[in-house]
Amino acid sequence: MDKKIRFPGADGLFSFLTAGAHNAWLAAIIRSSNDAIISKKLDGSITSWNPAAERMLGYTEDEMLGESIRIIIPDHLQQEEDAIIASIKEGKPVEQFETERIHKSGRLIAISAHVSPILDEHGKVVGASKIARDLSKEIENRRRIEESEFRFRMLADNISQFCWVADSTGHIFWYNKRWFDYTGTTLEDMEGWGWKSVHHPDHVDRVVEKIQHSWDTGEDWEDTFPLRRKDGEYRWFLSRAKPIYDSDGKIVRWFGTNTDITDERERQEQIRFLMREVNHRSKNMLALIQGIARQTGKKEHPEFIRKFEQRLQALAASQDLLTNMGWRGMTIDDLLNSQLGHLADLKDIQIFSEGADIRINSHCAQNLGMALHELSTNASKYGALSTDEGKVYVNWSLEHREGEDAPRLRIKWREEGGPPVTEPDHKGFGTTVINQMCRSAFSGEVTLDYRPEGLFWELVGSPGRGLDLTYEEDQA
Repeated sequence: MDKKIRFPGADGLFSFLTAGAHNAWLAAIIRSSNDAIISKKLDGSITSWNPAAERMLGYTEDEMLGESIRIIIPDHLQQEEDAIIASIKEGKPVEQFETERIHKSGRLIAISAHVSPILDEHGKVVGASKIARDLSKEIENRRRIEESEFRFRMLADNISQFCWVADSTGHIFWYNKRWFDYTGTTLEDMEGWGWKSVHHPDHVDRVVEKIQHSWDTGEDWEDTFPLRRKDGEYRWFLSRAKPIYDSDGKIVRWFGTNTDITDERERQEQIRFLMREVNHRSKNMLALIQGIARQTGKKEHPEFIRKFEQRLQALAASQDLLTNMGWRGMTIDDLLNSQLGHLADLKDIQIFSEGADIRINSHCAQNLGMALHELSTNASKYGALSTDEGKVYVNWSLEHREGEDAPRLRIKWREEGGPPVTEPDHKGFGTTVINQMCRSAFSGEVTLDYRPEGLFWELVGSPGRGLDLTYEEDQA
């Protein structure tokens, strides 16, 4: 009678099978396994070869039974088999290892294997069983990961910026090679908040406060500050960090960069110095012209000299503002304030201005500035600002028309409440300034209407003309 063997079933309860049935059960498990299961004698001859081994190595069971296991072992790995047999004879298993075997087609297959000794009923080692798994896909995935990591390291370590990665709380755990080359530190020195040690003591508290706000709120971070180089010199960096989200919209990482802007800052400072020097010399030239004009025509043409000086002063005011702005243009609001500075006490009392944050280029700013100065001067002498009841309204906006690629600038000057207005018989240089010069600069249309209730002036430029679109793109 076959001996009954007790074993656990799928339902967790124990069942009993005869030894024959139990062996059939084990054989079924081996045949259905996705791993190659091979057994061999101590001389290497194969005693079992399951279907998974056939799928992996191409040989059928009939082809391999009784054959030496060395058939599937490459020549350069034959000593590996010697070591395996030696370990098995001592009753020691060979733990999981990676190696190669030969497919029937002759190609090499990467596998992982585990070899265990087979004992007879007396505990004597009589053979070995091997469980092997095809690593081809895993090896390919590893190769792709390694290639991806190599490309990342190549990019991260060779870009001009420093870059780093933090977890969702702002704990920095990775820097690129350029950071360490510059600071002379190690990851152990910098991990977490260690980066504070290379910040300038005059700036570090401000930087910590600002970046902590981004960690807490998830807002993009940007700041400018000096970082200490390994030789002790400080250089200025523009630094940014953006949150990285998972599929659920949760912040999982922060990616940051530091860009050295020291040379750019020095160039900009040099440019500002040169521009201030040019502006100083230009104003000296204007003062010289003013002096020559005053000496030449003060007695014969006092009114001409007075107006000429005022216009030179308006031009100088525009030039001052342009210099401060780096000759990249200015906002209309800033331009209006510079030209109506002598009437600042009337702002929001008799002078009211309103408009969008529109920036115009330097050339058009000079022409428009002189027109605004001329309008304000005339309003003070003859128009709405010559009385306490008069009002001046200045409004500007961008006008978008269908079919046009860029908006048009529209600016209005409207007076009311002053003395009745009549069109002058003689149109002098002032009319040229507020009419023809602005029309030419903006390639647009100018309306100058001497309405009885108050002067009305309007400029509508051509699409994009006069607008500092380059600045707007840079800001975007």
